[in-house]
Amino acid sequence: MGELDAVLLARIQFAFTVSFHFLFPAFTIGLASYLAVLNALWLWTKEHRYLDLFRYWVKIFALAFAMGVVSGIVMSYQFGTNWSVFSDKAGPVIGAPMAYEVLSAFFLEAGFLGVM
Repeated sequence: MGELDAVLLARIQFAFTVSFHFLFPAFTIGLASYLAVLNALWLWTKEHRYLDLFRYWVKIFALAFAMGVVSGIVMSYQFGTNWSVFSDKAGPVIGAPMAYEVLSAFFLEAGFLGVM
C-alpha cells in the first residue's frame, strides 16, 4: 500500500466522514416528507396503523438527524484542522456552496423536526 503520510490519512478520514454525512441529510429529508404524509393520513383517517408507522419511523428519523448533525460538525472541524491551508485559499469559492448546504439541508430537516 505504500507509506501512510499525514496527507493520505487526512484524505481517508475526510472521505469517511463526508461519505456518511452525504447519506444522512438526503435520507432524513426524504423520510421527513414521508413522515408528514403518514401524519396527515392519520389525522385524516384516524387509522392507528398510520400512527404506528409514524411512531416507528420518527425514531429512525431522530437518529439519522442526530448522526447527520454530528458528522457535519466533525466535517467542519476537519476543514479547520486537516485542510486549513486549503480552506484559506479556496474559502471564497467553497464557502458559498457550504453555506447553501447548511441553509437548505439543515434548516429543512430542522423545520420538519420542529413541526413534528
